Amino acid sequence: MTEKVRCLIIGSGPAGYTAAIYASRANLAPVLYEGMQPGGQLTTTTEVENFPGYPEGTTGPELMADLRKQAQRFGADIRYGHVTATDLSQAPYKVTVDGEKVIETDTIIISTGATAKYLGIPDETKYAGSGVSACATCDGFFYRKMKVAVVGGGDTACEEAIYLAGLAEKVYMIVRKPFLRASKIMQERVFKNSKIEVLFEHETLGLTGEKVVQGANLVKRRGQADEEQVHIEIDGFFLAIGHKPNSDIFKPWVETDEVGYIKTIPGTPKTNVPGIFAAGDVADPHYRQAITAAGTGCQAAIEVERYLSEKEL
Repeated sequence: MTEKVRCLIIGSGPAGYTAAIYASRANLAPVLYEGMQPGGQLTTTTEVENFPGYPEGTTGPELMADLRKQAQRFGADIRYGHVTATDLSQAPYKVTVDGEKVIETDTIIISTGATAKYLGIPDETKYAGSGVSACATCDGFFYRKMKVAVVGGGDTACEEAIYLAGLAEKVYMIVRKPFLRASKIMQERVFKNSKIEVLFEHETLGLTGEKVVQGANLVKRRGQADEEQVHIEIDGFFLAIGHKPNSDIFKPWVETDEVGYIKTIPGTPKTNVPGIFAAGDVADPHYRQAITAAGTGCQAAIEVERYLSEKEL
């Protein structure tokens, strides 16, 4: 059985829920499928202090619950379900949910987010929200005058380390290779910063601490004759080895960059496919903040309204 809708929102989080709020208020009767992680990455974040309107701060799950309720208040049809296939070759577009149900829709807002890459060590899960983070801008504030480590050797890792150096007492950069992959200017900024110590040829074995991160066990020159075990005392452990945009099922139809971020017309959420819009982290390799995701969710809903109005005229 095929269901027909005017506006389909794929993915939740700040972008998806905000799009649902605006689309509902525009009487577009949006249907939103929340995906594998209802609420998105913020549901794994404890404290959120930088989202406007919460002067005392809030938690990620509470913020997402508030946005969800607000969307439902205006009539958004929010459903549990994971989109498993798409056919965007022509309108109406066809989307398959959970391998069974087919939705035909005139417009789609893609807000599936991006997933941070992790090392794969068990302690990353053990200390999630208790010292392990994949976003320095989000969580760096909690580590003022403390010691932290950043894993990675690219531009993102350097940016995170420099940002954290403005807050923390000391920043270690844990780099697997004997060099930084970052651009020359970023390398210079790192090496000039007295608070940053780069640990070349180091890999993380595990983290230590009773309830929160208190240290990291490293290995220097793993597998070589001069291999050495190293321990550093830290309060925060930041992953900066990249993100993977959740865009695979759209790639046959929608243009992406080499990493997988959906390309949009600058200043808009429009993709190369008419009626298909992208909002939030799936189209944002630079900021990846809740507030910027919410802003693009708003833009996408407004563009959907304009697109449908022009089409009906």
